[in-house]
Amino acid sequence: MKLKIFLLSIGFLLTTPIFAAANQGVPENQKEKLENHFDCEGKPCKHHGERQKDWKIKMEEREQKLLSLVDQYTPEKKAEWQQVLKESKDLREQWMSPENAEKREKWRKEKFEKIKQLKKQLEEGKITKEEFFNKLHEGKKTGHWKTYHDLKNAVENKEEKQVPVLLNQLLGQMKEHNQQLKKMLESNQEVQQ
Repeated sequence: MKLKIFLLSIGFLLTTPIFAAANQGVPENQKEKLENHFDCEGKPCKHHGERQKDWKIKMEEREQKLLSLVDQYTPEKKAEWQQVLKESKDLREQWMSPENAEKREKWRKEKFEKIKQLKKQLEEGKITKEEFFNKLHEGKKTGHWKTYHDLKNAVENKEEKQVPVLLNQLLGQMKEHNQQLKKMLESNQEVQQ
């Protein structure tokens, strides 16, 4: 049960920075919407700017930590890691650009509507908690967060053989995540044309 709640929380943590960063470079006519940013429960978010800065700092630190582990355990893959991390940043910037504001808003509304429907089904007893979590994360790969934490634990426990395996697994998951972002951006370009 705790694992499921943890995974759900990680899912929300993955999506929150996208919404928090949405206020950068947004056209004036959409700023009012974003200034009244709401959290996952529909309540106004009071610390919007602070969370965004904290998240960026945390992600930079995490990236540097990963690269130092790559240097130590899999130095032959450092160039590949740097490329994947750069691509990830570029894709995130594209997703957060003003041109994609409408797509992000549509995506957010669909996501919250799906959550509402699933909560309602859970409360009515139509689905179990396990089904709730499975449907909530349907199509969304959050394994890289678990892998990152497994990697962190392996480093702390000095499991020298496990660290390179987890680094390679994480690299593959990050590549997959980048592909998902590319698909979302491509579908947005098709909508605009």
